[in-house]
Amino acid sequence: HAQLVDSGGGLVQAGGSPRLLCVVSGRTFSYYAMVWLRQAPGKERGFVTVINWSGGSTYYADSGKGRFTFSRDNVKRAVYLQMNSLKPEDTAVYYCAARLFGVGEQDPREYEYWGQGTQVTVSS
Repeated sequence: HAQLVDSGGGLVQAGGSPRLLCVVSGRTFSYYAMVWLRQAPGKERGFVTVINWSGGSTYYADSGKGRFTFSRDNVKRAVYLQMNSLKPEDTAVYYCAARLFGVGEQDPREYEYWGQGTQVTVSS
């Protein structure tokens, strides 16, 4: 099993650039595809970005293309979501999740292990 701890959220002004962090313990980190999903009030949890287990491919939702950068560090067992030019509509709880040997799944139901979530609030 894997344990995920995500952090880095907070109150940010529009246009700000926070970086979210997710640290993974447990089984071999490099075997996991990692995803960020977010859930805004009154909405379903939705896909933000994913990196496959080999680290060779990264995919972004249209809402984050050009603004978000997702990266992984297998030595530190961590993934990072750099978010730039934040907008009020980016306000949500952000969750990292892991799937063993995942290849870029975007459906939250495909993920086995979850962080506790970190709140990002963007003020206008």
